[in-house]
Amino acid sequence: MSVRTRLDQFTPRPKWVRSFLTYFALLLGIIIARIIVRGRHHLPKDGPFILAVNHFNYADGPFIVCAVRRPISFIVASDQAVQWFNYWAPWLYGFIPANRIRLAPSTIKSSKKALLAKEIIGIFPEGTSLSNELRSPKGGVMFLSTMMRVPIVPVGINGNIGNIWSFISQGVRPKIRINIGKPFGPYSLPKDRSQKKAKLGIIGDRVMCRIAALLPDECHGVYSGDPSIEEYRSQNKL
Repeated sequence: MSVRTRLDQFTPRPKWVRSFLTYFALLLGIIIARIIVRGRHHLPKDGPFILAVNHFNYADGPFIVCAVRRPISFIVASDQAVQWFNYWAPWLYGFIPANRIRLAPSTIKSSKKALLAKEIIGIFPEGTSLSNELRSPKGGVMFLSTMMRVPIVPVGINGNIGNIWSFISQGVRPKIRINIGKPFGPYSLPKDRSQKKAKLGIIGDRVMCRIAALLPDECHGVYSGDPSIEEYRSQNKL
């Protein structure tokens, strides 16, 4: 029985298309929301690098494009169900599909190709499950960063995203806050395979704590109280 989905057929649109859609996202974001972006100066002038973003709502992607203002190759779980009103953005922009039930070699190949072309990869480390608090990450962002030796840029997005369509229907522009932190990494992995999994777990927690440092305390979830969060906050100087 095939587990491949319609989303598995997606690819990132050509870079010039995504560049054009960046302006469209910026215009749309200004019209429908009050977007506050801090820390854009932390973005490296050139790629390659990986954006690691918390995932609280399906609308996160377009707002990240609006904040970064550069073409992004998002890696998106293609085995998820996407409702029709959330389908237009991934269809228009395109993405690198990652089917977690039947992971295709093309996912890694496409990601490596984008990074070798000095592009920006966008990943939601927590996966597709949505919450108002941070959860533990999957392994994708750490694996790519260590394999391709590229830095990670943490991004925290929060605000009235969960009720965005309700706000819009009432003619109210919700406030969205996007904080961009200082790049870090890349990390290296031990050659001993038995130690790699543990090291990836440690790196994953560091990634999520750096994202937590860009979000209010009530959003920290499983990382609440981690002392490294305040250290990362002071480093960002936002």
